[in-house]
Amino acid sequence: AIYNTFHDRLLKRLNALLARLEDGVEKFNFDADETLQIDREAAPWSENETANDALWDRRLKASILSMRLSDRDLGDIQDVLLKRYRNRLKQAQQTRSEDAFQLYINAFASTYDPHTQYLSPRSSENFNMTMSLSLQGIGAVLRTEDDYTSVVRLVTAGPADKAGELRPADRIVSVGQGERGKLIDVVGWRLDDVVELIRGPKGTIVRLGLVDNSGDEESSRVIRIKRDTVKLEDQAAKKRVFTLESELGDVRIGVLEIPTFYVDFNAVRRGDKDFKSTTRDVNKLIEELKVEGVDGLVVDLRSNGGGSLQEAQSLTGLFIRTGPTVQVRKARRPNARVYRDEDGRTAWDGPLAVLVNRLSASASEIFAGAIQDYQRGLVIGTQTFGKGTVQTLVPLNRGQLKITEAKFYRVSGDSTQHQGIVPDITYPDVFGIDNIGESTLEDALTWDTIKPTSYRQTNGVEPYLDRLRMNHERRVAQDPDFAYLRSLSDWRRQKRAETHISLNQATRVNEKEADDVWRLDLENALLIAKGEDPVTNLKELETRRSQREAEKISGSDEDPDPLIIETGNILMDYINLSGSNRHTAQASN
Repeated sequence: AIYNTFHDRLLKRLNALLARLEDGVEKFNFDADETLQIDREAAPWSENETANDALWDRRLKASILSMRLSDRDLGDIQDVLLKRYRNRLKQAQQTRSEDAFQLYINAFASTYDPHTQYLSPRSSENFNMTMSLSLQGIGAVLRTEDDYTSVVRLVTAGPADKAGELRPADRIVSVGQGERGKLIDVVGWRLDDVVELIRGPKGTIVRLGLVDNSGDEESSRVIRIKRDTVKLEDQAAKKRVFTLESELGDVRIGVLEIPTFYVDFNAVRRGDKDFKSTTRDVNKLIEELKVEGVDGLVVDLRSNGGGSLQEAQSLTGLFIRTGPTVQVRKARRPNARVYRDEDGRTAWDGPLAVLVNRLSASASEIFAGAIQDYQRGLVIGTQTFGKGTVQTLVPLNRGQLKITEAKFYRVSGDSTQHQGIVPDITYPDVFGIDNIGESTLEDALTWDTIKPTSYRQTNGVEPYLDRLRMNHERRVAQDPDFAYLRSLSDWRRQKRAETHISLNQATRVNEKEADDVWRLDLENALLIAKGEDPVTNLKELETRRSQREAEKISGSDEDPDPLIIETGNILMDYINLSGSNRHTAQASN
């Protein structure tokens, strides 16, 4: 009865919205001093049907105004919105009993944990399709969220990841084929239908119309991605070396970029003794870096969403002689299982830093947490994702159940759940900790602790942290890249904190122009500081960036990464302060 009431009201509302649109979008008044509360979490319920109608009318006006501000004409806006709400109505009319059951049971399950879900046969098929699609097409894992197709994460080294323009939490509002194919509005579509449009032959182009996770189409942009598959070698660990100057002499810093924690299971099953894995590949790269005479090592785990637990555990073993690496406790079991490294040797015992960001998750957090607990090295960057739970799929007669069965704990006893890893030295937060991560999910399991394991810390980085932080702050205070990141981070935080938007067109135009001027000034300040010519508008900036991306793909030298450079500077400070011997790090037997 509850669901039927909801369903009847949904159909009534959609039909009313369609009637309002069919009457003509030009009849909406955008001259009134009116606002819409976009943060509905704390908003009161409408007092009556009249107030509810007014709320939906304002929501419709917000959609129309956002499109008008992105230079779409009224006829196009009306066509897009009519198609959008007709799709929603069609979906609602096709609702079956299993859809109602899934909605009900998941409302119940989500009060305990956002990752525990019942998947109906149709949703189960969509889920399996999404997981398999993560390695083809554009390399993105998607989900349906509030009538939008939302980006959950990018597959490391996939086409979208390489293009660098699609971000987690982006919402896909339209899809176009090739360079000039018409953009088809997909708001309100089923996930599998959207995925079908995004998929295509390798080497072809797909264009995506995107908005940020607010759904505000004023912020819309269109990107192009060349479809491809993700090869294992694209996800493999890579190395590079750069040199920094100091008063005590040059310091050579080795960088290990680890996109994911991988293992070639097919090769393992074949009995191939030379199978590829993160730990094996990193071990070889470390040997090469030692031959090249590096003084310190940076392990770059930015945007590494995890992977094999065993690889995270064994990779930790390359940097500690022996001891526990992670604990896993299953539900209703008092004791945790302790994973240990027991080979008694290390691949690298020299100065070490681990670079993380908000998209470093799961296995990345296990590794970074162990390095931090042992005080084996510095953890630098931004607070990580906070995904510290383990899920398993249980097949049912109809559909399947995805259920949370365990949690990860650091050797110190702290969970990685919700809180993630808090770095020793922090960088500006460009993703938005309040926008992405486990802590943003409603009813996510909380952070907790269990009994720590017995482990022995190294000499430690703790005595040097205050001095390292002071040197870092002094350095970046004059650094144009960090000034840019700080300003952008602060601006995005302010925008996310806004709870209302104006429905007055003149006000919104002024706000958009002010935002564009601010962004242009910010970008030009960075360009000028780097000795480049400023741009006259943001479109020119995007063209310049697209050209650079094409040059990067063609093999031209990449611009130095300011975060890697500063991490190297911090590590160089640590080397000089701690008196670590250079060129002497070696495997310990």
